[in-house]
Amino acid sequence: MAGSTDAVRILLAAGLFLIAGCQPPGDSLPRRAGGPAERVISLAPHITELVYAAGAGDRLVGVVDYSDYPVEARDVPRIGDSFRIDYEAVNILQPDLVLAWQSGSPDAIVVRLQELGYRVVELEASALDDIAADLQTIGELTGTGKIAAQRAAEFRAQLEKLRGKYADARLVRVFYQIAAEPYFTITGSHTISTAIDMCGGENVFAGMSGLAPSVTLESVIAKNPEAIIASAVSGDESWKRGWQDWDSVEAVARENLYSIDPDLISRPGPRIIEGVAQICAALEETRGKR
Repeated sequence: MAGSTDAVRILLAAGLFLIAGCQPPGDSLPRRAGGPAERVISLAPHITELVYAAGAGDRLVGVVDYSDYPVEARDVPRIGDSFRIDYEAVNILQPDLVLAWQSGSPDAIVVRLQELGYRVVELEASALDDIAADLQTIGELTGTGKIAAQRAAEFRAQLEKLRGKYADARLVRVFYQIAAEPYFTITGSHTISTAIDMCGGENVFAGMSGLAPSVTLESVIAKNPEAIIASAVSGDESWKRGWQDWDSVEAVARENLYSIDPDLISRPGPRIIEGVAQICAALEETRGKR
C-alpha cells in the first residue's frame, strides 16, 4: 500500500493502538489543595483535544507533537512527543497537572514525572463511552465541570442515536486495514472494533489476540469480507489499488472499499463520533448493494 509507512507513523502518533489496559483512570498524586489546575500539560494528542472540548484549553501550557486540533493547540509549546519528554521544558512551564494516557504514555515517563514532584493523572478510553467520562474528569480537575458535563452529555446522546439507528441492521463482515505490506488490522479489543459493532458490522479478525496484529493477505482473502475500511489520510485513495487484482473478495467485487481519516477514528476524543458515523454510513451503503 502506498504510503503505508506514513500511515502507521500517523496512527501511532495519533494514538491508534489503544487499550493496553482496562483499569479506571488513576490519579497518581493527591489532589492539589489550592483548587482547580491552572497550568496543564497534555502527553497525548487526543488528550489535548479532550482538554479543549472540556472548556479548559486556556489552561494548557504544554503539549506533545501532533497536538494539532483544534487550531489553537498548534500554538501551545511542545515538550516532546508521545514517547520522549523534555523534562527541562516541563520544569520551565511549571505545570500543576500533567494528563497522561494510561495505555499509551510510557511508564518510565509517568514515573519520572512523579519523582520530580508533578501531579500526574492518567486517562483511559477502553470503550467509546469512556470518552465522555474522560471529559468529565478533566472538567473536575480544571474547574470547568459545567462545560465538560454538557459536552459529555452531547457525546453520549450522539452515541445512543447511532446505537439505536443500527441496532437491528444486518451484520456486515468487515476487514479494517491500518496498513498494507505488511497488513495490519485490529482485534475485538480495539475501540475501532467496538465502533464497527455499533454500526452493525462484524470485525473478521475480532478473535485475534492483542490490539493491532499483522495478518497475511491470504488470511484476509479467506475471510472474504463484505467491506474493507482503511485508515487513510483524507483524499488518499491509493490503498485501493492494492486490492484491484483480488475480485474474488466480495468487498472488492462489489466495490465496498471505504476510507476513514485516522484523525477521526484513531484518536479517542470527541471527534471520533464523526469517524464512527462514517463507518456506519459505509456499512449501510454496503447493505444497499446487496
